[in-house]
Amino acid sequence: MLDISFANPELLLLLLIIPGLAVWYYYRLQSKESDIRYSTLSPFSSIKQSMKERFRHLPFVLRMIVVALIIVALARPQSTSKGQNVHSEGIDIVLAIDISGSMLAEDFQPNRIEAAKNVAQEFITGRTNDRIGLVIFSGESFTQCPLTVDYDVLKSLIRPLKSGMIEDGTAIGLGLGNAINRLRESKAKSKVIILLTDGVNNRGEIDPITAAQIAQSYDIRVYTVGVGTIGEAPYPIPTPFGTRYQMVPVEIDEKVLKQVAEMTEGKYFRATDNKKLRAIYQEIDQMEKTRVEVRSYRRYTELFYSFIFGAVFLLIVDVGIVSTWLRKIP
Repeated sequence: MLDISFANPELLLLLLIIPGLAVWYYYRLQSKESDIRYSTLSPFSSIKQSMKERFRHLPFVLRMIVVALIIVALARPQSTSKGQNVHSEGIDIVLAIDISGSMLAEDFQPNRIEAAKNVAQEFITGRTNDRIGLVIFSGESFTQCPLTVDYDVLKSLIRPLKSGMIEDGTAIGLGLGNAINRLRESKAKSKVIILLTDGVNNRGEIDPITAAQIAQSYDIRVYTVGVGTIGEAPYPIPTPFGTRYQMVPVEIDEKVLKQVAEMTEGKYFRATDNKKLRAIYQEIDQMEKTRVEVRSYRRYTELFYSFIFGAVFLLIVDVGIVSTWLRKIP
């Protein structure tokens, strides 16, 4: 934002002398008397004024403008540029998403895994300055994308996720351990894992509580999200005659997920539909906004040079006019 200010604004009061000089100039002209007196001036009424007569006051006007420009220059006009330097300390976030077969249940639209992918992409879009990585797990776990600020690449790696990419099962502890490994050497002020699953840990070499203890030692906060309706959910089963649906019980180890979150100073959430899942990610987003430090600055640029140049130019014009076109005959 640009603004104009004066370093010596009190000098602008000198502009009041210009109206005084104008009044003095007017009464000085009125007090002058001609050397030749006429009884009447009617014979001269039909004579038109020449260009010199019309512009006879021009030198005085130019001199008043010169005086005004010099006074403004002495007041030192400055352009002021205001702004803010924003310094952000981003956080490192790893999304750990369950892609086991049970994530195909259609108690979410169109199913759990697609809903999780859509909400995760919305969450990524809403972040700035943060490094975000992606870990997927079912019976095994691997890193789909290391920590990055290239959100377009990250989202392009989320879109093709589907159940069956790796051996089936629910290795929650292994998925959490893999996410911890991504953050182990992070220097960020805040390190966060958002772990989403719809089942009970039944695979892997590490159990969720042990993984939580490791996360605790690295000051990593874990938000756990259990996805699935209460009771039973429709699960698609391919048959030679098309897809049929079977109602299967929803089994989420909420006790373990709550314990993991509490041990790492995180929070457990339960999502029973798309709307609730989206609200959970929005809540996590608000809790983990980056710390922003704002520093205001103000820059000044001197503008008096242009006023000085303008005054000098008009003074030269004045001298030129008075010496030539409006030169008085002695």
